[in-house]
Parts: sequence; structure tokens; C-alpha cells
Amino acid sequence: MMTSIVNTSFTLIPNQKYRRSNRRSSHSYIIGSDSQNLSTLGDFKALPLELFQIILEYLSVKDISKLSMVSKTINHRLINYISTSSGSRRLLQQDFHNQELSGRRQGSYLLEHYRSLGLLFKRCTLLLPTKERLKYIHKILSEVSCFKFSGCGVPMQCLGLPCYGMFLQTLTAGWDELECHRVYNFLCELTNLPRKVQTVVCSKPGSARKLELRIRLFCRNVLLDHWIQRSDSAFWLTRILKPWPMVNQARLLYIIFGPISSQDGQVVWQKMTEGPTDETSLKGLADAIKLLYDTDTKEWTADDVISLVDELSVVPREWLLENNARLLILSGNNICFTFMASKAVNGRANELARMIVFLALVCEKDLYCMDWAVKMMQKVCKVFSTQMERNNFLQNVENAFARVIMDMLQSVMSGDRDEEDSSFLNLFHLVNAQANFHKEVLYITMNNTST
Repeated sequence: MMTSIVNTSFTLIPNQKYRRSNRRSSHSYIIGSDSQNLSTLGDFKALPLELFQIILEYLSVKDISKLSMVSKTINHRLINYISTSSGSRRLLQQDFHNQELSGRRQGSYLLEHYRSLGLLFKRCTLLLPTKERLKYIHKILSEVSCFKFSGCGVPMQCLGLPCYGMFLQTLTAGWDELECHRVYNFLCELTNLPRKVQTVVCSKPGSARKLELRIRLFCRNVLLDHWIQRSDSAFWLTRILKPWPMVNQARLLYIIFGPISSQDGQVVWQKMTEGPTDETSLKGLADAIKLLYDTDTKEWTADDVISLVDELSVVPREWLLENNARLLILSGNNICFTFMASKAVNGRANELARMIVFLALVCEKDLYCMDWAVKMMQKVCKVFSTQMERNNFLQNVENAFARVIMDMLQSVMSGDRDEEDSSFLNLFHLVNAQANFHKEVLYITMNNTST
């Protein structure tokens, strides 16, 4: 009975150990894979490769990018097309120095082209590991000299680096931090950026002006300017700054975002020390400081950012207090208060009082509401732990107003005037600032008394 239950309708096949049978099965697998690859080409399988590439010449970069997602086989053919001389000549447009094109909406046509090209490369290399993707892309883009760190002889009139930056931004958008770290490390190795940065931050400011300009253009145009999300910009700025000590971070921040000459684009190191400057010269620095302060990241604490601002105010040597005050105002209420509160906590009441005076002066000159300066002083007063410390601070503010006015008056009376008579104008603005400052104090006092 037991034997009748056993199913004998099939025969068990033993493990194959013969070379001939193995060779036959391997051969049949290859034939199957080839036919499968051809089937994924659809109607394109009837076309010779040369004709397929001719058809691509009639498609836009966006259309080719969409085509790359049809199948792995077509994707592979597109990668081959990009590597051909005709494909790279068409895709890697290099009209970076056309003055007419550069002036038309900042070369928006070229930027849009390289945005689309970045998307094409993103899709074509999707299945490759990050390291292999970067190697392949570098091999293709290395033909463009204007994409290199020092590849263009006229970098201020060239759209090469902005286009390269747009390409990289599109390529890496959505990548996780680990992959972006690899991209930054790859670029550093490719350009030797750390060694170049070390040269400029460890030497006398302005002694390597051309290298300072190259670093500024590469960091701004390639790594920083094209991101939409502030968190992305903060990530790349952190990669640039964090490897260096705080004093070098401040120097590097000035190189990348500080004021430049309108003639040759080189960094103007004496701008903050020789006389009062305008908001335009400080806006880039203020925006960068806000970016690091406002972004939720463990790599930057509030103390880190305030220390960076403190170091920045002595690059290349101590700034005029008016320029320091203007930077704090442009950086926003939180940074301004935190900076001043740190001085209060550390017992630097005299410095703090002088800063209040110049905050009032900047409010008067730049037409900000004077009650902002008074409210900032009120807020800082609360940092002091005792009434005696608060009274001492308020007395220091009044003394600072008197001393600064006397210093400016002495400068006017000595006859030390320039063509614009700036010393007299400064005195005029400061006297008005003091009057308006005390007017706001009286308003607050009377309102509190009446309530």
C-alpha cells in the first residue's frame, strides 16, 4: 500500500556536473538576455545605432532626459551617445563669453540648458554608485575648460562656473547628506580647494588677490548660489567653513561674501576699516551669518555664530563701530541681541554702551525707526542681574554718547575734512541720533508713567 501512494509521473534530475551541459545552459541564457534587451527597445530595435543617434539630434535635452527613463537598454544607448563627439559637442554648449548672451537675463538660456543637462545625467546615471557617477560625469565635463577652478582666463566675464553650479545643483538635489559629503570631497580632491583656501587664510589679506577671487567665484557660483532651500545652502557653506579654526572661518567668510571692487571683482579688505560703508557691502556677510544662525543644524550653535561675528569684526583689523553696528542690524534682531547679550554677560559694559550709540547712529543715517534701538537697549538691560549693573550700563550709554560726539567735534574743528565733508556730516547725524534716541526714551517713560 505504501508504494502505490508514491507519485512516479516525473523523474528527479540529479545535479548537473558536466561541462558540456553547463556550457549549453550558459549559452542559452545569453541568447535570452540579448533578445530581452532588444525587446525593451520597442520600435527602436529596427533602427541602426547611427540612425538612433541622428534622431536624438532633433530632441531637446528635456526630451532626451525623459527618454532615458523608458528602459535600461535605451538608457545605456543614451550614455553611449553622450560619450560620442557629436553628442558632447551638442550637449556641452560653451558659449560662456558671449557678451550679448551674458547680458540677457544673466545668461538664463545657458543656465536653463545646464539645469536640463543636470537632470539628464541624474537619470542616466541613476543605477550607478555615487563614486562611479561622479567619475563618469567628470570624464564628460572635463572637456569644458571653463568648468575648471582656474580654467578660464576672464572669470568675471564667464558664465562657465554658474552653469557648472546649476548642473551640480540639479544633479545632487534630493541626495542624502552622506552622498553630498562625497560630492564635496570629490570636488575638493579635483580642485585641490583645501590647499588653495589654506594659502589665502594663512597669508596676509590681499597678498593673493587672484586666488582670493577664484575661491570666491568657485564657492559662490558652483557650491552656494543655486540652492532654493536655505538648509541646502547652509549645508554647503558649512562644508566650506567647518574644517578651519574660527579665525580662518571669519577670513574665508569675508573672502566669499565681503565687499568687492566694481572694476576687477577683487576683495576690498580695507572697506570696513577706512570709513563708513553702505548696506550693499555688508548684505552678503549678513545673509551668510543669518543662514548659519537660523538653520537647524547641530554643527552651528548660537555661540559659534556669535564668535564668528566677533572674529569677523577684526578682519583684516578692527572695523569701525558704525560698520559693525550696521552688520548687526542687517543680521536681524536675534543675532543682534545675542551678540550684545554676550558682551553684557562677559562684563563688557563699556563696549556695549558704545555699540548702542552706533546702533542709534545707523538708525538715523539709514532711516530705521529709532524706537528699535531703544527697545534693543531695554532688552539688553534685562540681561544684567542687579539694578546697580543696569544703572551703571545706562550711565555708560550716556557717557559714550558724550565721548563720541566730542571725538567727532574735535575732528571737525581740527580741519581734517575730505571733499564730501564726511566728518561734519557724521557729527550732524550723531547729534540728531542722540536727540531722537532720547525722544523715544521719553515717550516710553511717559507712557509707562501714565499707565
